[in-house]
Amino acid sequence: MKPRVGWALWLPLLALLPLDTAMAQAGFDILTVEPGPDGSETYSVTLQILILMTLMSLLPAALIMLTAFTRIIIVLGILRQGIGTTQTPSNQILIGLALFLTFFVMAPVFQAVNEEAVQPFVAEEISQEEMVQRAWEPMRDFMLEQTRETDIAMFARIAGYESFESPEEVPFSVLVPSFITSELKTAFQIGFLILIPFLIVDLVVASVLMSMGMMMLSPLIISLPFKIMLFVLVDGWALIMGTLATSFFA
Repeated sequence: MKPRVGWALWLPLLALLPLDTAMAQAGFDILTVEPGPDGSETYSVTLQILILMTLMSLLPAALIMLTAFTRIIIVLGILRQGIGTTQTPSNQILIGLALFLTFFVMAPVFQAVNEEAVQPFVAEEISQEEMVQRAWEPMRDFMLEQTRETDIAMFARIAGYESFESPEEVPFSVLVPSFITSELKTAFQIGFLILIPFLIVDLVVASVLMSMGMMMLSPLIISLPFKIMLFVLVDGWALIMGTLATSFFA
């Protein structure tokens, strides 16, 4: 007689019962604070993991808003709208393309963070606070290069800051919204230039259809093949990807 499958599923849980009972009797410390020789305090690994897991939930927002992803995905979305193919390429393809192009653009920044902050911390040469400070410096330099001074001045005025003597004095709370605002402006400027050729094609097709008396026929249906052919002939994808990549290094 074959054993029931249900008992096989319960065996791992039964094996863990003595361990759970022992932990419940001995107790489990969630937070342990150990004073250091210089008066500082070191928290337990358990709390550090809890904080790290909490910060991990903010990584998608940081990847989208603090890198080149915002500009790239907006330009690709405007490009798809200009061609007239509302579902091609799909959202998954555009997001994946924008993600890997973001990794390409941010590769020097990530490499600097790894060499100056992560590797020394792994080798136990610096503390966690110093690691965060070193990791923020390459990100801040990248964001400052892409941020307009007018946007920084606007958010600084709103936050109550008078002026900054050097870029290093710009706080995180001012730099992040300034960077996002500048990225939105740049993305729409690039998108405007991309839409002009497609708009000209639409106008020409609409004018020809009206002159032929075919006003009931949608110009978008006729202009779509011409816009796709124009985009392919000029090697549009290479131009768009190259323009987006070089726009961060100009």
